[in-house]
Amino acid sequence: MNAEFFEALDLLEKEKGIPKEYMLERVHAALIGAFKRDRGGNTNVRVAIDPVKKDIRVYEQRAIVEEVTDESTEISLEDAKKLNKRYKLGGIAEIEVKTKNFRRLSASAAKQIIIQGIREAERSILIKEYESKREEIVTAIVTKIDDSNGNVILDTGTSQAVLLKSEQIPGERFTVGDRIKVFITEVHRELRGPIVTLSRIHPGLVKRIFELEIPEIQDGVVLIKGVAREAGSRTKIAVESRDPDVDPIGACIGNRGMRINSIINELRGEKIDIVKYSQDPAEYISAALSPAEVISVEIDGERSCKVIVAPDQLSLAIGKEGQNARLVARLTGYKIDIKSIY
Repeated sequence: MNAEFFEALDLLEKEKGIPKEYMLERVHAALIGAFKRDRGGNTNVRVAIDPVKKDIRVYEQRAIVEEVTDESTEISLEDAKKLNKRYKLGGIAEIEVKTKNFRRLSASAAKQIIIQGIREAERSILIKEYESKREEIVTAIVTKIDDSNGNVILDTGTSQAVLLKSEQIPGERFTVGDRIKVFITEVHRELRGPIVTLSRIHPGLVKRIFELEIPEIQDGVVLIKGVAREAGSRTKIAVESRDPDVDPIGACIGNRGMRINSIINELRGEKIDIVKYSQDPAEYISAALSPAEVISVEIDGERSCKVIVAPDQLSLAIGKEGQNARLVARLTGYKIDIKSIY
């Protein structure tokens, strides 16, 4: 029975990643608790676990005395010597107890402690797994769609998690079996397990997708300097090349637009403006206002500027409902005042 038990612990460690040492600690505590319940809580007990010999033994401990006044905690010297001739007065005698003799109630309580230990270990492993992926993206499979609130249940490969309707790209639709990329924004520890916040609207999703899809970014030749996003509509991403022979924008677009089109498809058709980063704020802001053509940029404060464009470029520079100017302000960190020449 003990051999089978240790084999089960080996299997638990292999399949679920729960360390055998952790479970042995839980078993140790469970056996002590079960024994004390079986004996009314008044006796002393020692549990000996030998993983090498695959053996578990439980010993009731009693003080060796001349005259016994409490049979649950004491034993006479005469009776102690029947167990072991080396026992002496004032010492501790140990009487092995067969675990099969535990009452059913006590055994059930021990079983619950072990099950609880497994669940706690699983929760801890899940939390560590998700925390290691925080601010990263994972590819998940849609397993269920809640029609009442629009939330989507995903299999992340680690566990089931919920993609809230509020964290979905506006207008996107899912079907069971879809494989989608999600960004892990937060991980909270709860009694029932980790609560993970997944997002498809976070700017970090775009950044990580570019890192996955563009080899020059993976290699560190092209750097992402900033991302500003209004999910489902438009994203501006600033890139810089560390190699003068590598065009950062061209690297992101790819041959015949294959790379950028792949990213746009993942983001359900969201428009993406790739901007060449510059340490010169005026040059950076001018490039970020693309597709509008800029005549001049005047830095008139610590984080503010005036931009001059031709009359026919004004609406393009500002964008629909101010979106283009708003994204440029987020991307560059500058307050932007756009004017046209008359």
